[in-house]
Amino acid sequence: MRLLLATRNAHKLREFARLADGWAGGSISIDPLPDKVELPPEDGATFAENALGKARAAAAATGRVAIADDSGIEAAALGGRPGIRSARYAGERASDRENLDKLLREAPAGSALAYVCALAYVDPGSGEERVFEERCSGTLAASPRGERGFGYDPAFLPDDGVPDHTMAELSDAEKDAISHRGRAVRALLAWLPVPD
Repeated sequence: MRLLLATRNAHKLREFARLADGWAGGSISIDPLPDKVELPPEDGATFAENALGKARAAAAATGRVAIADDSGIEAAALGGRPGIRSARYAGERASDRENLDKLLREAPAGSALAYVCALAYVDPGSGEERVFEERCSGTLAASPRGERGFGYDPAFLPDDGVPDHTMAELSDAEKDAISHRGRAVRALLAWLPVPD
């Protein structure tokens, strides 16, 4: 089974491919979004709405089963912000570092965080749609650490990871085991029928 991933984010494409690798004997693979496919703006009120919008657009444009995620970070000290605006927290064209720096300025070190991932599945043939939403809780580090991961990973200390390691200090396997995206992908893959 081949699933089309509705994203232009190269980090996410690699992460999804890694998470699907080896599932059901290698019978599921992740394909990149064709350049010609236009994705809608992420203007929904929830992670699930944004994920469904992208998966629906990719499925409609290609006639293929598509998946898409919308994910972000919620800071308890900021009333859940940046939430669905995580990728644009410091502005529409902000870099990962600019977004992270803004979070570190606005939320106190040690305060509660949660990574959230809504993963949508759309099959244009059957009309089936599903959303799998998962979380990873943690706290905000005092300063960024680590060279792995992306986004807010250098300042996210997961509650159930290697003690005192940020997401950006974990190996791929360690991160995949506990991350919001890893959990959502595993929920999707467990739900999918295993090909014969």
